[in-house]
Amino acid sequence: MLADIFIPILPAIVASGLLMGINNLLANPGIFYEQPFLEVHSNWAGISNMINLIANTSFSFLPALIGWSAVKKFGGNPVLGIVLGLILINPDLMPGAQYSKTPEAVTYWNILGFNIAKIGYQGQVIPVLCSSYLLATIEKFLTKKIPEMVQLIFVAPLTLLITGFLTFSIIGPITMSFANLITSGILGLFEINAVLAGALFGFILSPLVITGMHHLFLGINLQMIGTLGFATLWPIQVMASLGQGAAALTMFFILKNKKIKGVALTASISAWLGITEPAIFGINLRYRFPFIASMIGAGIAGGVVSYFNVKASSIGISGLPAFLSIFTDQWGVYFLAMGLSIAITCILTYIFSKSKYFNKEFIEN
Repeated sequence: MLADIFIPILPAIVASGLLMGINNLLANPGIFYEQPFLEVHSNWAGISNMINLIANTSFSFLPALIGWSAVKKFGGNPVLGIVLGLILINPDLMPGAQYSKTPEAVTYWNILGFNIAKIGYQGQVIPVLCSSYLLATIEKFLTKKIPEMVQLIFVAPLTLLITGFLTFSIIGPITMSFANLITSGILGLFEINAVLAGALFGFILSPLVITGMHHLFLGINLQMIGTLGFATLWPIQVMASLGQGAAALTMFFILKNKKIKGVALTASISAWLGITEPAIFGINLRYRFPFIASMIGAGIAGGVVSYFNVKASSIGISGLPAFLSIFTDQWGVYFLAMGLSIAITCILTYIFSKSKYFNKEFIEN
């Protein structure tokens, strides 16, 4: 189901991911020079700004793209899916990432005595998937019950109104609470057993990217840097990017279809520049076993990172250049962890590709 929903929007995700990776190289310090490339060569600022705008558009409006594809998959009107996605990222709503940092600043609708928070779901997947299924179900039900001559007047408005109300009042808060529960649980584990927590965090981070919940950890990392002077979650998060890139690159050598091989190669480059969505949705999740392999590789590497208490002085570009954010005296062990994430993922992806249990559909196709 996820493959059917994400494959149609894959060109937009891959293009944006690669462009964002290129812009990350230009905008972050310590890659070409001590300062960001753009500070040294200010005449590139306009080019970088345009690249950034083009790259960010697909991710900024990702719920609209998913809404279109998901509602179409569920048998509804895909145009209403676009509208639903745009509703969830309306500028009048407080972005979810901002809400995680300043929840007291959120405003509310008062509807029939119920206070419903005006929170947006930028970059999140689960809310729009659930809402798209609900929208398609309601639309089909109303289409059967309302006479054809007045369907244009009643079906679309009622569908959007009911879906929007239920999304903001039930679906959104439930997924947000689930995300907060995961965040609190992981932070609690670090206090009990840091190695176990690091391994678990590295293992589940890629599934969190699918849901969009990984954005919640941005506020935690920034808060750690502001209060402690370092972040410990960020170095572990990088292991997932490396694992996804390694899995996609391994699939490039395994796959026979030239078009999909091209997607795998492009997606692996994007992941190693810090943008994993093309690798996740384009290749690894589609075939399942590379996604599982990358989770295991990132989990083991995350445990190593946590065991040696690797710290980041800032949050910069992810993927291969991420070591630039790590304190220099820990580069050696961090390179070891990066190598483990890549090597374990590549080996497991190859082994799983030979297993009939993991790749039955892969062999058949």
